[in-house]
Amino acid sequence: MRLSKWHGLGNDYLLVERAELAAPLEPGQVRRICDYHFGVGSDGILEVVSANGDRAEVVIWNPDGSTAELSGNGTRIAARWLARRSGAGEVRIVVGLREVVARMRDGAEVEMDMGAVEVGETETIRVADEDVELTPVSVGNPHAVIRREPERAELLRLGPLVETHERFPERTNVQLVSVGGRHELAVGVWERGAGETLSSGTSAVATAAAAVANAWCESPVTVHLAGGDLLVELADGRARLTGPAEEICLVELAEEFAL
Repeated sequence: MRLSKWHGLGNDYLLVERAELAAPLEPGQVRRICDYHFGVGSDGILEVVSANGDRAEVVIWNPDGSTAELSGNGTRIAARWLARRSGAGEVRIVVGLREVVARMRDGAEVEMDMGAVEVGETETIRVADEDVELTPVSVGNPHAVIRREPERAELLRLGPLVETHERFPERTNVQLVSVGGRHELAVGVWERGAGETLSSGTSAVATAAAAVANAWCESPVTVHLAGGDLLVELADGRARLTGPAEEICLVELAEEFAL
């Protein structure tokens, strides 16, 4: 099996075409490949189901073997891969029920229309004997945006508790957010099915949308993540995300890596 390894601000993905596989990927295979000690190591796998011209259909796998409805970084990576393959400056990526349009910018930058963003009313849940106030957001996938300092210890403590809280039967992505100004946020990310990640595109969109809805910020919003910065622009309930997508290397699994 041949794969390419990419990253978006340190959020790393492996990309493979289904045509290269004897059969579609399965959860157990994904877990083995994504393991940083016994496999290649990554925050997930982008399985390109089909690619025709400037349009591709992609399945996004989390490292725990589950699938994601959407990934901002993963979709930008798939878009840059497709643009390189097709020679097109604008491409379309289909993930589940959502189709996003991406445009190639200078260098490794990719600007992507993320589609509709839904921000719910702020609510409070009980977590580990404390009340946690959060804003639920949907970017095609679920998010719980919590306004508190994104200290790593707190993210590692609170992230898994909120991810698996009964309020979210399908689990949720979790963000700790600090407001740095009218157009700036600092964000720590705990991804559903992946844990702590250096960057997340949909988390950037979710936190920016929550910040604008709650009047913490105004669009555009620069989201500072552990791996770097993403720019989110919001208008009429829709979001545009801009950030880099870079290829790292090509990988060929050895024969003894039995799948």
